[in-house]
Amino acid sequence: MIDLLWLMVDALLVTLLLILGWITCASTDIKRGITLFTAFGLLLALIWARLRAPDLALAEAVIGAGISGALLLRAINDHKPLGSSTPQRSAWMTWSINLMALALFCVMSWSMWLTLDQVDSTRLSQLVLSQLDDSGVSNPVTAVLLNFRAYDTLLELAVVLTAVLAILALSPMRSAFQPAGVLLTGMLRWLVPVLIVSAGYLLWVGAHAPGGAFQAGAMLAAAMILLHQGGYHSGSGLNLMLLRVLLVIGIALFVGIGLVMMLLNQSFLDYSPGWAGLLILVIETAATVSIAAALTLAFVGGRPDGWEPVTDSSNPSNSAEFNS
Repeated sequence: MIDLLWLMVDALLVTLLLILGWITCASTDIKRGITLFTAFGLLLALIWARLRAPDLALAEAVIGAGISGALLLRAINDHKPLGSSTPQRSAWMTWSINLMALALFCVMSWSMWLTLDQVDSTRLSQLVLSQLDDSGVSNPVTAVLLNFRAYDTLLELAVVLTAVLAILALSPMRSAFQPAGVLLTGMLRWLVPVLIVSAGYLLWVGAHAPGGAFQAGAMLAAAMILLHQGGYHSGSGLNLMLLRVLLVIGIALFVGIGLVMMLLNQSFLDYSPGWAGLLILVIETAATVSIAAALTLAFVGGRPDGWEPVTDSSNPSNSAEFNS
């Protein structure tokens, strides 16, 4: 009876996910679409938790729904309403897109169904558990992400850094929010410290339980975003040089440790068992602050004030040097 109830719950979750995803993509109202997208992320986090993948559930809830939703809501301020002369898609084009999406879904579902028969998940899990003592951590997910498949995590950090560099290159920072009112200020005073402590806990607990750098970094970024919305922006004394360092320290330290290990062990990112736990903690700490800085700059939406050096065009000596 219990198994039947859980089967009904799983079927309901999958049905709701498909319907919500379809409605989100079909929505013509931007605000409604963003709201539905955030709800889609929360539902997907619930499904990951049901699949007993708490690490992915945390990442989806914090990054996929929370941070992404905040970024999209922030981007609405830059959206200009489309005029009435905007061409509308014909019914034929709409049905063609829907049919191609349905065909792609069927092909991917068929491919995954065939893959399930070919991949021995039990053997893979046993292989990870057999090497867990040498990984430096007791959480299998962290061992895979930071040790056995560290290349993947390194490339993920590179993708995040590349995206933020593109955002910084596009335009200056959006206009900052006004100072917060009494209610928001009071909320920030207790919520921001809780988020920072929670980020530290997720970072530390990631070695033996669900958590890690991406979850902790997103939680820390949430604290910074709340401060920004409360009017605490770069003009209030943010050290931009420190922000630059925090932005690149994650991938720089990751690569640096990998090169040192290559010199010692003849293999890139091949940690010595005795140092693996400490090295993973150092890498995750640096990655946490880099992810937090990257997500915060992405939310700001451009270069903060003072990011680029300003040349004094009124100084005749500068003009003379330039002309010469």
